[in-house]
Amino acid sequence: MNAISRIPLLVAQLPDTDALLPYLREIDANRWYTNFGPLVTRLEQRFAASFAPPPGAPSAITAASGTAGLELVLGALELPTDAKVLLPALTFVATATAVIRSGYRPLIGDVDASSWLLTPETAREYAARHRVDAVMPVATFGNPQDVEAWDAFVADTGIPVVIDAAGAYGNQRVGRRCHVVFSLHATKALAAGEGGVVVSYDHALAKRVRRLSNFGIDLEQGSQVFVAGENGKLSEYHAAVAHAALDQWPVVAARRRAVQARYQHLLNLHCPDLRLQRRAADGIYPILVVLLPEGLHARDLQPELLWRGIETRQWYCPTLDQHPAFSAYVGGPLPVAHDLAERLLGLPFFVDIDELQMHRVCQAMAELTHQVHA
Repeated sequence: MNAISRIPLLVAQLPDTDALLPYLREIDANRWYTNFGPLVTRLEQRFAASFAPPPGAPSAITAASGTAGLELVLGALELPTDAKVLLPALTFVATATAVIRSGYRPLIGDVDASSWLLTPETAREYAARHRVDAVMPVATFGNPQDVEAWDAFVADTGIPVVIDAAGAYGNQRVGRRCHVVFSLHATKALAAGEGGVVVSYDHALAKRVRRLSNFGIDLEQGSQVFVAGENGKLSEYHAAVAHAALDQWPVVAARRRAVQARYQHLLNLHCPDLRLQRRAADGIYPILVVLLPEGLHARDLQPELLWRGIETRQWYCPTLDQHPAFSAYVGGPLPVAHDLAERLLGLPFFVDIDELQMHRVCQAMAELTHQVHA
């Protein structure tokens, strides 16, 4: 890398010490540090109310991580032991590991070429050709899934749907029939360092999720374990960070929208050949990923961008089917996912990125895509 100042790919945005202090003092006063403490209880109420006011709010159950939340809700579905769960090839590996660690088999499917999502239409096609016991679509790069369409899918097929909305808080709504899992990892727009939230209108399922997060202990039945669970609970300390993050959310969301709008304007101006994901322009996104023109591969541009001090990443490349741990679970050809994975490039994107840095990125992309494509 040359001597020019570095532009990082991501800079985490978590509450500072002053924002945390009131919640930390509350923990000190309560001397309750885990096992469904008062901060966790209030946090779940805040999350539930953010989707609908009581009494029409869904249930929200916190978890130690977004991945733990996926495992817990899969376990709460009580699927057959040999169940197959359809999921997209273009996603983070945690989507597949959650399925396997829950005792089920992934069925890896293709995605839509413009939204980069596994859609209900695609799921219907797979269900017509394969056994599908559940579907786990992903709100890829924060792009929300269509919950009305997924609710209709559940009503028509009887196949349960769990949306992996890890980075989509602020964008992803909750359906009446499908369940949603968010992550509070440090890289997300709403971050608590670690943590996850399961949100569902199926209140009976929510009770099973909570029970499974506490080793499966049924406190209403003499503390017996009828179904083995895990230690998937959120600590009071992580809840404190999440509370402070929710306090700051309106300001953070507005800043992210402003950066996204300015960045997109500059990309359109300097790099009209780059494509963005089909998604709402006013969404709140944790990362920025562009699709290079046909014939270009992201790996060919990355060394030159790094030499210019610009960090980038190929998200979800290789696709799930190309990892040895998941190669046996492919549901057929994956032409769209394979093409996207080679051409998708994550650019520097964070709340404090400045105008000069955005210009540097856009100008470098314009020069390199023109040079390679010429």
